[in-house]
Amino acid sequence: MSFLLYFACFIVGQVALTLVLYMASFIVPKAAFAARSLAAYMALVVTASCGVIISIVMRLAGSGQSAQWATGRVFKYLMAAATGITFEIEDPDKHLDTVRPAVFVGNHQTELDVLMLGCMFPKYCAVTAKKSLKSWPFLGWFMALSGTVFIDRKNSSDARAAMAKAATEMKQLKQSVYMFPEGTRSYSKEPTLLPFKKGAFHLAVQAGVPIVPVVVANYSHVLYVKSFIFNSGKVPVKVLDPIPTTGLTAADVDELTRSTREVMLQELVALSSKAQKRPMPVPSSNGGNGVVKNSGAEATIS
Repeated sequence: MSFLLYFACFIVGQVALTLVLYMASFIVPKAAFAARSLAAYMALVVTASCGVIISIVMRLAGSGQSAQWATGRVFKYLMAAATGITFEIEDPDKHLDTVRPAVFVGNHQTELDVLMLGCMFPKYCAVTAKKSLKSWPFLGWFMALSGTVFIDRKNSSDARAAMAKAATEMKQLKQSVYMFPEGTRSYSKEPTLLPFKKGAFHLAVQAGVPIVPVVVANYSHVLYVKSFIFNSGKVPVKVLDPIPTTGLTAADVDELTRSTREVMLQELVALSSKAQKRPMPVPSSNGGNGVVKNSGAEATIS
């Protein structure tokens, strides 16, 4: 009981501080960055706490595969109310509802992509995440209960085992997976993609399921940490046509990775130009093909 009282007091205190910062932003514009950052953090804490309960209830009801979808929707509405930010999903052919199982891949810009997942996440889908997140209070508990595929990036054999397990579950349970092939956040002011790692594409080939690219417009006009910009707004997201992997082998993964990245980059530039209402050039590849080549514990761009 004392824990619940402490938690309630903590939430009330943070909400009060957020409101003060929002009011201060009329005098000091940079205060809006702190206000929305705090509001987003509190929305995440509340959602993760609810997510633990949602995951337990849905698992008991036999619907555990959709726990991340349900929790994501809670975060979507909390963030819209707390920060005025949302992601608008363009999926004209209903791929999110009809393509299952699949490996969904998307570009990764900032921590705000968690909200993007909350807005677009399909049912019967789980994310992959670094293993260290599993021990985080609330968020880690929710992720573990809701079927997240945890990967130890420092242990290649452990990572391969996690991928093999994910491939088996995808086929047996018709469970989709969402992955960020860039492997980390780009924090880019302009529409660009970091080199792609091949794990998502190996997984799709191994499971024999399609790749579904999801492209999020560059939203540095909404959030750009280096300049303390954090504004309300709507960010467009487009779901592209599935890319089949039937008949492909490990030897085809490099080309599958390269071609998927190229399709996503073209769409990223077009979508960002539309969102920010200004022309944007396609970034140069600098002579590489945008695919990370693994060599032992090292990774170089090929």
